[in-house]
Amino acid sequence: MSAHDKPKGDKQKGPVVITSAQDALSNEQRGRARRYFTSMMIRTACFIAAIFLPNPYRWFAMGGALVLPYIAVVIANAGRENTTEMNAIIIPKPREIEN
Repeated sequence: MSAHDKPKGDKQKGPVVITSAQDALSNEQRGRARRYFTSMMIRTACFIAAIFLPNPYRWFAMGGALVLPYIAVVIANAGRENTTEMNAIIIPKPREIEN
């Protein structure tokens, strides 16, 4: 029986796709490292800009350099969370009749 001789009731048109599968851990870690590196390069640019900028702008650059490590860590750690559907979390309690 060839592919053209399939019965009419067979409705599979292509491969089955698993949409809920997560990315590989190595790909996710690479993305986290890239985001952290980018944030630290922006922080370095803020420090260098603080040297050359005039006084009012210098403080904005220093503020960015001081805040960016926290933001970089939060962004880099935002990754593989275990998400479940709300129906799986909320377990309905049976109702009781009070006397």
